[in-house]
Amino acid sequence: MNAIMPKLTLNNGVVLDAVGFGVYRSAPAETTVAVETALANGYRLIDTAAAYRNETEVGAALAQSGFDRAELFITTKLWVDDYGYDAALRAFDASMGRLGLDVLDLYLLHQPLPSDFDLTVASYRALETLYEQGRVRAIGVSNFGTEELSDLLARTDVVPAVNQIEVHPYFSEPGLRAFNLENGILTEAWSPIGGVTRYWRHGSGAAPKDPLHDPVIVRIAAAHHKTPAQVILRWEIQLGICVIPKSVTPKRIAENIDLFDFSLSAAELSDISALDTGVRAGPDPGTITRS
Repeated sequence: MNAIMPKLTLNNGVVLDAVGFGVYRSAPAETTVAVETALANGYRLIDTAAAYRNETEVGAALAQSGFDRAELFITTKLWVDDYGYDAALRAFDASMGRLGLDVLDLYLLHQPLPSDFDLTVASYRALETLYEQGRVRAIGVSNFGTEELSDLLARTDVVPAVNQIEVHPYFSEPGLRAFNLENGILTEAWSPIGGVTRYWRHGSGAAPKDPLHDPVIVRIAAAHHKTPAQVILRWEIQLGICVIPKSVTPKRIAENIDLFDFSLSAAELSDISALDTGVRAGPDPGTITRS
């Protein structure tokens, strides 16, 4: 699978796979086996976070995998409770201890902290220090909008390599993705299939609406003899987005990386992009506070 995996190059020259494996909401008891299954199916980019409380289990899977460290690309994230320059450095050490790593491939601020953006900036400066020291190969952010990114860019030195955001057919963030591109920031999609969210037609009393059941996506999937999830992930890959689908089911883990024996036409890409509702389904970053 890796032989045909598309590669993406970050703004500092670091290269990563276009498809990774996420462990958001993976229970610790399931995480190690899920990561081992992902590695066996060809995933080499693994995405976790301190807030997921499963870094230790990810680390165990990495240690047991037998893969050379250079073959793997590991991401984790700093949660807002550990924001602040010194606190961020301590939190990084704790994450590295749980992961069992000496050098991290990508370290992200998990959220902007709207109530104290000065603290957000101080935390990012800690990431800059880690980057300068060679303890992290690339740094970036998650869940930042254009306003937060503009503020961060004006007050720091290292342009984020990645902005990991909610992206899927019903919330595709074209404006933010364009801003990322203009500033040399890779868009990485969490919940790329829309699987951790469900959509309700407000006030209609209708059943929940899910991208996996959208008639447009189902039609395109049938035409290519693929699953709706595979079509959604292929759409994002062809838009230049890095995707990190999450699953603990072996069959779905395998399907979510089996994306390179078909491609979508320009019309199909356009049809899926037209499904955007502009309505966020995941948590609103503007409401995040420290506990």
